[in-house]
Amino acid sequence: MISRRNLLAASAMGAAMTVSAAKAGSFGNPDEPPQGAINAKGPGNLSDPGPQSEVLGNQFPSAQSPPATDVGDMPTPWASFNNAPKRIQNGGWARQVTVADFAISKEISGVNMRLTAGGIRELHWHQAAEWAIMTYGTCRVTVLDAQGRPYVADVKEGDLWYFPPGAPHSLQGLGPDGCEFVICFDDGHADEFNTLLVTDWFAHTPPEILAKNFGVPAETFSRIPLHNLWIFQGTVPG
Repeated sequence: MISRRNLLAASAMGAAMTVSAAKAGSFGNPDEPPQGAINAKGPGNLSDPGPQSEVLGNQFPSAQSPPATDVGDMPTPWASFNNAPKRIQNGGWARQVTVADFAISKEISGVNMRLTAGGIRELHWHQAAEWAIMTYGTCRVTVLDAQGRPYVADVKEGDLWYFPPGAPHSLQGLGPDGCEFVICFDDGHADEFNTLLVTDWFAHTPPEILAKNFGVPAETFSRIPLHNLWIFQGTVPG
Protein backbone atom coordinates (compact mmCIF):
# COMPACT_ATOMS: atom_id res chain seq x y z
CA MET A 1 0.00 0.00 0.00
CA ILE A 2 1.41 3.44 -0.99
CA SER A 3 1.01 6.10 1.65
CA ARG A 4 0.46 9.77 0.94
CA ARG A 5 3.90 10.52 2.36
CA ASN A 6 5.61 7.98 0.08
CA LEU A 7 3.71 9.32 -2.93
CA LEU A 8 4.81 12.90 -2.23
CA ALA A 9 8.41 11.79 -1.69
CA ALA A 10 8.42 9.87 -4.96
CA SER A 11 6.96 12.83 -6.81
CA ALA A 12 9.55 15.19 -5.36
CA MET A 13 12.36 12.81 -6.30
CA GLY A 14 11.03 12.51 -9.84
CA ALA A 15 10.86 16.27 -10.20
CA ALA A 16 14.44 16.62 -8.93
CA MET A 17 15.64 13.99 -11.39
CA THR A 18 13.84 15.79 -14.20
CA VAL A 19 15.50 19.10 -13.30
CA SER A 20 18.92 17.41 -12.98
CA ALA A 21 18.48 15.72 -16.35
CA ALA A 22 17.54 19.03 -17.95
CA LYS A 23 20.59 20.73 -16.47
CA ALA A 24 22.85 17.86 -17.49
CA GLY A 25 21.48 18.02 -21.01
CA SER A 26 22.24 21.74 -21.43
CA PHE A 27 25.57 21.91 -19.62
CA GLY A 28 28.46 22.05 -22.08
CA ASN A 29 26.17 22.51 -25.08
CA PRO A 30 28.45 24.09 -27.73
CA ASP A 31 25.52 26.05 -29.14
CA GLU A 32 24.88 27.89 -25.88
CA PRO A 33 24.91 30.67 -25.03
CA PRO A 34 23.88 31.86 -28.49
CA GLN A 35 25.83 34.55 -30.30
CA GLY A 36 24.96 37.27 -32.77
CA ALA A 37 21.95 39.52 -33.27
CA ILE A 38 19.72 37.15 -31.29
CA ASN A 39 21.24 38.66 -28.14
CA ALA A 40 20.47 42.26 -29.08
CA LYS A 41 17.65 43.85 -27.09
CA GLY A 42 17.99 47.28 -28.65
CA PRO A 43 19.34 48.96 -31.82
CA GLY A 44 22.49 50.15 -30.06
CA ASN A 45 23.74 46.58 -29.71
CA LEU A 46 24.13 46.22 -33.48
CA SER A 47 25.49 49.67 -34.32
CA ASP A 48 29.13 50.25 -35.29
CA PRO A 49 29.78 54.01 -35.21
CA GLY A 50 33.60 53.80 -35.12
CA PRO A 51 36.07 53.75 -38.04
CA GLN A 52 35.73 50.72 -40.30
CA SER A 53 36.26 49.40 -43.82
CA GLU A 54 32.80 48.90 -45.27
CA VAL A 55 34.18 47.35 -48.47
CA LEU A 56 36.03 44.66 -46.52
CA GLY A 57 33.31 44.22 -43.90
CA ASN A 58 30.61 43.66 -46.52
CA GLN A 59 32.58 40.72 -47.91
CA PHE A 60 32.22 38.88 -44.59
CA PRO A 61 28.68 39.48 -43.30
CA SER A 62 28.80 36.47 -40.97
CA ALA A 63 31.71 38.11 -39.15
CA GLN A 64 29.73 41.32 -38.66
CA SER A 65 26.63 39.47 -37.43
CA PRO A 66 27.57 35.85 -36.59
CA PRO A 67 25.00 33.05 -36.62
CA ALA A 68 23.79 32.03 -33.18
CA THR A 69 25.88 28.84 -33.26
CA ASP A 70 29.20 30.72 -33.62
CA VAL A 71 29.92 30.81 -29.90
CA GLY A 72 33.11 32.61 -28.87
CA ASP A 73 35.89 33.19 -31.37
CA MET A 74 36.09 31.68 -34.86
CA PRO A 75 39.40 31.22 -36.73
CA THR A 76 39.72 33.01 -40.05
CA PRO A 77 39.35 30.28 -42.71
CA TRP A 78 40.81 32.23 -45.63
CA ALA A 79 43.87 34.09 -46.88
CA SER A 80 44.44 36.13 -50.02
CA PHE A 81 47.44 37.01 -52.17
CA ASN A 82 45.88 40.47 -52.48
CA ASN A 83 46.81 41.15 -48.85
CA ALA A 84 50.32 39.71 -49.16
CA PRO A 85 53.22 42.14 -49.70
CA LYS A 86 55.09 41.80 -52.99
CA ARG A 87 58.84 41.41 -53.17
CA ILE A 88 59.63 43.41 -56.30
CA GLN A 89 62.90 43.22 -58.22
CA ASN A 90 64.09 44.09 -61.71
CA GLY A 91 62.69 41.16 -63.66
CA GLY A 92 59.54 40.43 -61.70
CA TRP A 93 57.91 40.04 -58.30
CA ALA A 94 56.46 37.44 -55.97
CA ARG A 95 54.14 37.28 -52.98
CA GLN A 96 53.31 34.36 -50.72
CA VAL A 97 50.90 32.99 -48.13
CA THR A 98 52.36 30.58 -45.55
CA VAL A 99 51.28 29.20 -42.20
CA ALA A 100 52.56 32.47 -40.72
CA ASP A 101 49.71 34.28 -42.52
CA PHE A 102 47.13 31.47 -42.60
CA ALA A 103 47.40 29.50 -39.37
CA ILE A 104 45.16 26.63 -40.48
CA SER A 105 47.37 25.91 -43.53
CA LYS A 106 50.01 23.69 -41.96
CA GLU A 107 50.52 21.35 -44.93
CA ILE A 108 50.51 23.73 -47.89
CA SER A 109 51.80 27.21 -48.71
CA GLY A 110 51.39 29.23 -51.87
CA VAL A 111 53.30 31.70 -54.04
CA ASN A 112 52.09 34.02 -56.78
CA MET A 113 54.96 35.05 -59.09
CA ARG A 114 55.29 37.30 -62.12
CA LEU A 115 58.31 37.32 -64.44
CA THR A 116 58.87 39.86 -67.20
CA ALA A 117 59.92 38.81 -70.69
CA GLY A 118 63.47 37.64 -70.02
CA GLY A 119 63.04 37.86 -66.24
CA ILE A 120 64.69 34.96 -64.40
CA ARG A 121 63.92 33.30 -61.09
CA GLU A 122 67.42 32.31 -60.05
CA LEU A 123 68.42 28.63 -59.96
CA HIS A 124 67.47 27.38 -56.50
CA TRP A 125 66.25 24.36 -54.56
CA HIS A 126 64.31 23.59 -51.38
CA GLN A 127 63.14 20.73 -49.17
CA ALA A 128 59.47 20.97 -50.14
CA ALA A 129 57.97 19.52 -53.31
CA GLU A 130 56.66 22.13 -55.74
CA TRP A 131 53.83 22.06 -58.23
CA ALA A 132 52.51 25.04 -60.15
CA ILE A 133 49.89 26.18 -62.63
CA MET A 134 50.51 28.82 -65.27
CA THR A 135 47.93 31.62 -65.16
CA TYR A 136 49.35 33.94 -67.84
CA GLY A 137 51.90 34.05 -70.65
CA THR A 138 54.75 31.66 -71.36
CA CYS A 139 57.58 30.44 -69.12
CA ARG A 140 60.71 28.35 -69.65
CA VAL A 141 61.35 25.86 -66.84
CA THR A 142 64.73 24.22 -66.30
CA VAL A 143 65.30 21.46 -63.73
CA LEU A 144 68.17 19.08 -62.92
CA ASP A 145 67.51 15.49 -61.88
CA ALA A 146 69.44 13.54 -59.23
CA GLN A 147 72.10 12.63 -61.83
CA GLY A 148 72.56 16.26 -62.87
CA ARG A 149 70.79 15.83 -66.20
CA PRO A 150 68.88 18.96 -67.34
CA TYR A 151 65.30 19.07 -68.51
CA VAL A 152 64.02 22.19 -70.28
CA ALA A 153 60.44 22.90 -71.35
CA ASP A 154 58.32 25.89 -72.33
CA VAL A 155 54.93 26.06 -70.60
CA LYS A 156 51.95 28.30 -71.27
CA GLU A 157 48.73 29.36 -69.56
CA GLY A 158 46.91 26.34 -68.13
CA ASP A 159 50.01 24.11 -68.06
CA LEU A 160 51.38 22.51 -64.89
CA TRP A 161 54.81 21.58 -63.59
CA TYR A 162 56.14 19.55 -60.69
CA PHE A 163 59.59 19.61 -59.07
CA PRO A 164 60.47 16.96 -56.45
CA PRO A 165 62.12 18.04 -53.19
CA GLY A 166 65.76 19.09 -53.59
CA ALA A 167 65.70 19.34 -57.40
CA PRO A 168 67.56 22.49 -58.59
CA HIS A 169 65.40 24.53 -60.95
CA SER A 170 65.08 27.96 -62.54
CA LEU A 171 62.29 29.82 -64.35
CA GLN A 172 62.32 32.46 -67.08
CA GLY A 173 59.56 34.57 -68.59
CA LEU A 174 59.34 34.42 -72.38
CA GLY A 175 58.00 36.86 -74.97
CA PRO A 176 56.02 38.83 -75.63
CA ASP A 177 54.99 39.69 -72.04
CA GLY A 178 56.59 37.22 -69.66
CA CYS A 179 54.43 35.07 -67.41
CA GLU A 180 52.58 34.69 -64.14
CA PHE A 181 51.91 31.52 -62.17
CA VAL A 182 50.84 30.11 -58.81
CA ILE A 183 53.12 27.72 -56.90
CA CYS A 184 52.12 25.34 -54.11
CA PHE A 185 54.52 23.70 -51.65
CA ASP A 186 53.60 20.60 -49.63
CA ASP A 187 54.68 22.33 -46.40
CA GLY A 188 52.91 25.27 -44.81
CA HIS A 189 56.25 26.60 -43.56
CA ALA A 190 57.91 26.60 -47.01
CA ASP A 191 59.14 30.12 -47.79
CA GLU A 192 59.82 31.32 -51.34
CA PHE A 193 61.95 34.16 -49.95
CA ASN A 194 64.24 31.74 -48.10
CA THR A 195 65.28 29.11 -50.64
CA LEU A 196 68.87 27.99 -51.27
CA LEU A 197 70.12 29.95 -54.28
CA VAL A 198 73.01 29.12 -56.58
CA THR A 199 74.57 32.52 -55.75
CA ASP A 200 74.46 31.60 -52.05
CA TRP A 201 76.21 28.32 -52.80
CA PHE A 202 78.88 29.98 -54.96
CA ALA A 203 79.51 32.73 -52.39
CA HIS A 204 80.05 30.23 -49.56
CA THR A 205 82.13 27.66 -51.46
CA PRO A 206 85.92 28.09 -51.95
CA PRO A 207 86.77 28.98 -55.59
CA GLU A 208 89.19 26.06 -55.92
CA ILE A 209 86.38 23.62 -55.09
CA LEU A 210 84.07 25.28 -57.61
CA ALA A 211 86.87 25.15 -60.18
CA LYS A 212 87.39 21.43 -59.62
CA ASN A 213 83.66 20.74 -59.74
CA PHE A 214 83.08 22.61 -63.01
CA GLY A 215 86.46 21.92 -64.62
CA VAL A 216 87.35 25.59 -65.15
CA PRO A 217 90.04 27.91 -63.69
CA ALA A 218 89.36 29.30 -60.21
CA GLU A 219 89.57 32.84 -61.65
CA THR A 220 86.29 32.13 -63.42
CA PHE A 221 84.51 32.71 -60.11
CA SER A 222 86.28 35.95 -59.16
CA ARG A 223 83.30 38.09 -60.15
CA ILE A 224 80.38 36.13 -58.80
CA PRO A 225 77.62 38.24 -57.17
CA LEU A 226 78.18 38.99 -53.49
CA HIS A 227 74.41 39.11 -52.92
CA ASN A 228 71.76 36.71 -54.13
CA LEU A 229 69.93 37.68 -57.30
CA TRP A 230 66.66 35.84 -56.57
CA ILE A 231 64.82 37.48 -59.49
CA PHE A 232 66.78 39.42 -62.11
CA GLN A 233 66.34 40.69 -65.65
CA GLY A 234 67.83 38.62 -68.44
CA THR A 235 67.45 38.57 -72.22
CA VAL A 236 64.62 36.73 -73.91
CA PRO A 237 66.05 33.46 -75.28
CA GLY A 238 65.81 32.79 -78.98
